[in-house]
Amino acid sequence: MRTATLDPTQRAEALAAMAEHELDVLVVGGGVVGAGTALDAVTRGLSTGIVEARDWASGTSSRSSKLIHGGLRYLEMLDFALVREALKERGLLLERLAPHLVKPVPFLYPLQHKGWERLYAGSGVALYDAMSMARGHGRGLPLHRHLTRRHALRVAPCLRKDALVGALQYYDAQMDDARFVTTLVRTAVSYGAKAANRARVTAFLREGERVVGVRVQDVEGGGEYEIRARQVVNATGVWTDDTQAMVGERGQFHVRASKGIHLVVPKDRIHSSTGLILRTEKSVLFVIPWGRHWIVGTTDTGWDLDKAHPAASSADIDYLLDHVNSVLAVPLSRDDVQGVYAGLRPLLAGESDATSKLSREHTVAHPVPGLVVVAGGKYTTYRVMAKDAVDEAVHGLDMRVADSVTEEIPLLGAEGYPAMWNARARIAAGNGLHVVRVEHLLNRYGSMAEQVLDLIAADPSLGEPLKHADDYLRAEIVYAASHEGARHLDDVLTRRTRISIETFDRGTRSAREAAELMAPVLGWDKDQIEREVEHYEKRVEAERESQLQPDDQTADAARLGAPDIVPL
Repeated sequence: MRTATLDPTQRAEALAAMAEHELDVLVVGGGVVGAGTALDAVTRGLSTGIVEARDWASGTSSRSSKLIHGGLRYLEMLDFALVREALKERGLLLERLAPHLVKPVPFLYPLQHKGWERLYAGSGVALYDAMSMARGHGRGLPLHRHLTRRHALRVAPCLRKDALVGALQYYDAQMDDARFVTTLVRTAVSYGAKAANRARVTAFLREGERVVGVRVQDVEGGGEYEIRARQVVNATGVWTDDTQAMVGERGQFHVRASKGIHLVVPKDRIHSSTGLILRTEKSVLFVIPWGRHWIVGTTDTGWDLDKAHPAASSADIDYLLDHVNSVLAVPLSRDDVQGVYAGLRPLLAGESDATSKLSREHTVAHPVPGLVVVAGGKYTTYRVMAKDAVDEAVHGLDMRVADSVTEEIPLLGAEGYPAMWNARARIAAGNGLHVVRVEHLLNRYGSMAEQVLDLIAADPSLGEPLKHADDYLRAEIVYAASHEGARHLDDVLTRRTRISIETFDRGTRSAREAAELMAPVLGWDKDQIEREVEHYEKRVEAERESQLQPDDQTADAARLGAPDIVPL
């Protein structure tokens, strides 16, 4: 089984190796597009590196709606090409590339008008299914079905009787977005890519007009490295304009940030066996099953404040509660909200037309020799964006390069996953765990769950759940630091796990136990443990304060009250 470990030793060796030898391709940005680009490049036989200023997926790619979907609403906009492309990618991920991480999820669409709406919406969902099947990758999901109001209320008793006259039910897919990115990075490393998080690009290296590499600051160790590459790919999402400004070149397009917030509420607050999709005056609203929780989102508002930590305001939260409560028989209150998170979508805006309609489609450009920029798009189509970016980079390489093969490259954990899933009861019995725990591990790590089980075999205390976040085993915290590149407590509680949004205390009661589990792996002393816990508590406090503020400006100011980097 192919595998790769992201630990402090690997990170240090990767930085040194990238600085020692010129790369074919260096990717800047560790979100889903950057990670996908690194995997695409390295599996074509190119020497590849990837650097990320903060943690893997610390920006947009950990704060999405966690859906892999074709974009049903884009059919209404007649954007058939985007939907067709996304449906193909959805099928590939479900069936071949990441069946351990990407899972089917049902959605109910309540109909509010008799006659015409069922015909109109039903035609759209039928076309959605047909386009999926036509691509040859739709067999993994059930087809849509029409429901009467009585049947819909049996499926989703949470709905008010007067909120619908009938319903449609269809399927899409979901994943844990941050875990997916970490797995992408590890997969790229398993094929020979060099990867380092907490490595910030401070300048681009130039020879004449050509970009020949970057200067990188090691945020953890404090050193600086010059990394040379024949092609640099800028995949920094909402930071694209900022990164381009370092090159001193006027971009061919602009990337605007649109803020979307999500609420996380306990499963028992919404009585339903299916997710919901509701139409709003601006877009659509999802109620998405998420383990023992629901995710409710999202908003869509312009954002020009701090990009690293977009803040959810009180108005944002009220907007979501008002809209979801318009159809719920038992409305949600602020007290029902366990977690809140905000993310920024990178949307393309034409440089010459400030009022142009912002697009979810992606663009790849080669603004100066040696530099490729990829921007826009949506999570589901990351692999296509990555392929297009490497295709563009290949034009600047004076060598013959193979075509993209990522359509055939399963992510780490996919190989052997079905067999382990079928043997989950035996695996549970052999490791002294409940079968539900093994299912949890398989759906987070796939066949790499064996590595987590090995940690438990070596230290049975790691087979116990965290005291204040019992969905997760203690071994998962250790594994995040030893195998998944987590450098700080925030990385583990916010991205390697979802404790920060799945508990009412936002992870503060789990912070010390988690930090003490990470300490031996990362070489922390008692003082560093205290700093990690204090930093995390201040972050949560600042986020809670921001969510009480009336607007974006005051929410942003409150969120910036917590420091960003933990001092070592």
